[in-house]
Amino acid sequence: MKNPFENEQLSFFVLVNEEEQFSLWPAPIDVPAGWRIVFGEDTRANCLAYIQSHWTDMRPASLKQQTHGIVK
Repeated sequence: MKNPFENEQLSFFVLVNEEEQFSLWPAPIDVPAGWRIVFGEDTRANCLAYIQSHWTDMRPASLKQQTHGIVK
């Protein structure tokens, strides 16, 4: 059985959490709590391209806020 995260035959979503971290997620698997769909359902390649073009700062949101002196 193939790892669903590497299976090119499946459709995928791009998820984002509260910390603005992205995840490639196989469509047949339930979206975990704390994550929301921001792109897809689409091919694995298109979802990876979306992540590459939109996740330009790998720092979690809380760290970005601290860096800019903004604390919730």
